Amino acid sequence: MQKSTPNLLFLFTDQQRFDTIHALGNPWIKTPNLDRLCREGTAFTSAYTPAAECVPARCCMITGQYVNQHGCGSNEQHMPPEDFPTYMSRLKEAGYRTHGAGKCHFTPNPEALRGFQTRDMSEEVPGEVERNDYRDAVRAAGYGHVVEPLGIRGEMYYIPQPSQLPAKYHHSHWVADRCIDFIKNEEDSEQPWMLYGGFIHPHPPFAPPNPWHKLYRAPDMPLPHLPEDDGSLTCFINRFQNRYKYRDRGMDLNLVRCIRAYYAACISFMDQQVGRILDQLEASGELDNTLIVFSSDHGELLGDFGCFGKRSFHDVASRVPLIARLPGRFPAGKQCTLPASLVDIAPTFCAAAGLDNDPSYDGVDLAELANGSSSRDTVFFQYNRGENALVGSVNTEYKYVWSAPDQREYLFAREDSPETRNLADSTDVNEAKSHLKNKLLAHHLAGNFRDEILESEKSFLKVPVRTMPADPDAGLIFQDPGGFKLDLPEGYLPENSN
Repeated sequence: MQKSTPNLLFLFTDQQRFDTIHALGNPWIKTPNLDRLCREGTAFTSAYTPAAECVPARCCMITGQYVNQHGCGSNEQHMPPEDFPTYMSRLKEAGYRTHGAGKCHFTPNPEALRGFQTRDMSEEVPGEVERNDYRDAVRAAGYGHVVEPLGIRGEMYYIPQPSQLPAKYHHSHWVADRCIDFIKNEEDSEQPWMLYGGFIHPHPPFAPPNPWHKLYRAPDMPLPHLPEDDGSLTCFINRFQNRYKYRDRGMDLNLVRCIRAYYAACISFMDQQVGRILDQLEASGELDNTLIVFSSDHGELLGDFGCFGKRSFHDVASRVPLIARLPGRFPAGKQCTLPASLVDIAPTFCAAAGLDNDPSYDGVDLAELANGSSSRDTVFFQYNRGENALVGSVNTEYKYVWSAPDQREYLFAREDSPETRNLADSTDVNEAKSHLKNKLLAHHLAGNFRDEILESEKSFLKVPVRTMPADPDAGLIFQDPGGFKLDLPEGYLPENSN
């Protein structure tokens, strides 16, 4: 049923690199449904996360604010109070039916609604939420014996593994099922709706279902980007997360290629689910009356620079896919190269719904970027705060970064992708570096915890340089499910078992 304002569909993956869409330049990955969105909508090919970690990225996305405004800079830091305005709460107040399916990663209460009227609940780690609709569905299907239905974590976190569940009970399929059910239920309603579908993949563990785990083979995968001067291209957080992800005791390139194959399979399986959702929208007659946005919270290093995980300034971790489709608002087949950010999601949805711009938003309407009417030329990102801060600014030509734990600057030419050279000490680009550095300083001076980041208007906070412990086992983590107990016969339990 045609609505007075468009429906809003937001499909959001976790840890998906920007370079994982066939239509945008990846020659070997199979993403026919994301390719369709690129053909029928606008792809923002310079989109960056405002924070390369799950919780702060999502906080920026739902509030339309950068980290220096809302204060949540890492997974260990809480989001603002539950009544803090979000784009979902604004849409609900404007008369939209709001629903969320899948991973939201809200903190400190993962079961919060934050503007959603209803949620199909699931989160990344079993036991993370008391109410877990996905876990209940898996148990009802007869798979209650599977301790980690989303893949085995801990020591196996970066070991490629087939899902222990068949495809129809895989989390990506479940999220699509819930989205399809919602669209069907709203077919006869005159009320416009806002639907969020939160996929956990391709976040590790990389566990695609059978037979998708055989879609890509390791020998066919490209090797990671390992520049000769990688010591000047990485920072403390790279070394820190390599340690606790069990990835700093040598590099097996065959294993890395297998990791990449399974990661790609997770994306292709998710792509099929996007197609199922699009098919249902089309069947309901609402496809061209629905603003569809597809994006991810951050990327994944996948062995590039000898590193794994997120929490990095490198493009493969900080740059994200971002596509918007709505005929008449986003030109079909267009690729916009202007810097975009997840803080643009909130103003984009609210503008499409006919709402006035919220002055608290740091982002802009993506439609303004697409049609060239926005004057915004720089986006910002920040991971963590104070002595652990990793902050940066990006325009069309350069990316500037300050790493507090390293007490070091980085500057990359945007055309140098993947990054091969840190230009921070090159006198040839002093003007470009100063421009982006001053933009970043001004950005933080306008924020709510400036004293934690800056010593003065012309320098960043001086803190001791951080180093890794010499013990190669120091810092390893297990990440077992909440309440997990090793249920084995007497005589087999380790002495320290619960």
